[in-house]
Amino acid sequence: MGRRLVHVRLQLDQRTLDRAIRNSGASRILLDLYHVVIGVLSDDEIGFGPAELRSDSIDSPFNQEARDVALVHAAIARQVAAHGQPAPAPCVLLSGGETTVTVRGTGRGGRNAEFLLALTIALDGNARVHAIACDTDGVDGTEDNAGAIAGPDTLPRASALGLRAKDFLANNDGYTFFSELGDLVVTGPTLTNVNDFRAILVR
Repeated sequence: MGRRLVHVRLQLDQRTLDRAIRNSGASRILLDLYHVVIGVLSDDEIGFGPAELRSDSIDSPFNQEARDVALVHAAIARQVAAHGQPAPAPCVLLSGGETTVTVRGTGRGGRNAEFLLALTIALDGNARVHAIACDTDGVDGTEDNAGAIAGPDTLPRASALGLRAKDFLANNDGYTFFSELGDLVVTGPTLTNVNDFRAILVR
């Protein structure tokens, strides 16, 4: 029998959200996520056994600083990995919408590279988390990439090349960081634009 698509809406109350982002350092304005909705890909979809595909999206406003949004996503991913909340692993956390970047440095990088670099630093090599962040039009800001990918080995590989992730983030240089690792996602222009998206797999 084919897989069925089931829509599940997970509404986090303030207590759950506070627990998820405690000690994350995220801007307090991001606590105003009263309806955080997480898209969950079931076990069956990612090879862990039979189940249905459950999906939805984060419908809270993520037009905040990319690095702050990354801290919230990282905190939720850690909460899933450690406690199975607000969804049990394995699952995929999905969100859409365009973040912002306050340029402080002279590096290269669009919103998605900035988000993913900050996420990578916040996760600190968590062995259970992989992520991708891309712009659906194939252009992250003004660069030639759509976005990038990251996983548990990102920071160790960067360290082996003498790349300090925090220095690249401070210089708004996510593009160069992921380019050096060969982890840019380059699709070319897709000729469509349905916003940025972020997908975080917690295994």
